[in-house]
Amino acid sequence: MKINGALSAVIGFFLWGILPIYWKQISYVPSLEIFAHRIVWSLLFVTLLLTINKNWGWLKVAIKNPRKILIFTISSLFIGINWYIYIYAVNNNFIVEASLGYFINPLFNVFLGVIFFREKLSRNQWLAVGLAFIAVTYLTISYGRLPWVALTLAFCFGIYGLLRKIAKLGASEGLFIEMLILSLPALVYLISITISGSGSFTNIDFKTDVYLVLAGLVTMLPLLFFTHAAQKVPLSTLGLLQYMAPLLQFLIGVFLYAAEFGTKDLIGFTGIWLALSLYTFDLLRRCRKKSTN
Repeated sequence: MKINGALSAVIGFFLWGILPIYWKQISYVPSLEIFAHRIVWSLLFVTLLLTINKNWGWLKVAIKNPRKILIFTISSLFIGINWYIYIYAVNNNFIVEASLGYFINPLFNVFLGVIFFREKLSRNQWLAVGLAFIAVTYLTISYGRLPWVALTLAFCFGIYGLLRKIAKLGASEGLFIEMLILSLPALVYLISITISGSGSFTNIDFKTDVYLVLAGLVTMLPLLFFTHAAQKVPLSTLGLLQYMAPLLQFLIGVFLYAAEFGTKDLIGFTGIWLALSLYTFDLLRRCRKKSTN
């Protein structure tokens, strides 16, 4: 059954948005162990997918390109940090702050565009970036600390996206290389805790084992829907729909898991949301202008 691009985008962002619920089911498992299982089982699922689609012709070409392998080695580091921090955040009641990271991410991408691609920003985009900076500064002062979870997630995912843009390769193909690189230390860690008897896999209950194994599948599914949507849906539409994931994460944190969210948080988040509104307005205006030219 074929799914149109818009529906595929909605499904992908929805799955990313509700991911905290999944990690919360095994919050009693150490975050590092969940992270290691996510890598290993993601490698298995992406290998299975590439095999089913008979899509291995690209690998020989990629291996012969040292620059591409180096870029994917670095990108695997950034996506690895992003994954671990996100799992840690969810399982240590930082879901709202994690959602802030993904609200900030589009604006951080604008900043990266200026630095690495010398992109010129419009007045609205400069206002959006400035307002976001003020909001993050306010939250830092009100928290008495940097919102390090949000900033780390935004930074790592932004750099990861930049690297993937430079080393052009399909989503599944790129993920295979990244998981292959990360799987060696992940496997060493999992084997060591299994030998020591401190590992959770097969030592708690069947439900835990299933959740750990399916960590690879819940990683792959939204990515596949997003990849399909990216080929069918205009960038402006994807730009709007991408806020669905952090919005769901925010709502889940506040209403499902009763995360603390007071007046100071509301002021800081409102600043970010206003910045995103400016950015989105400018994005839509530019897209309309291009369509009429």
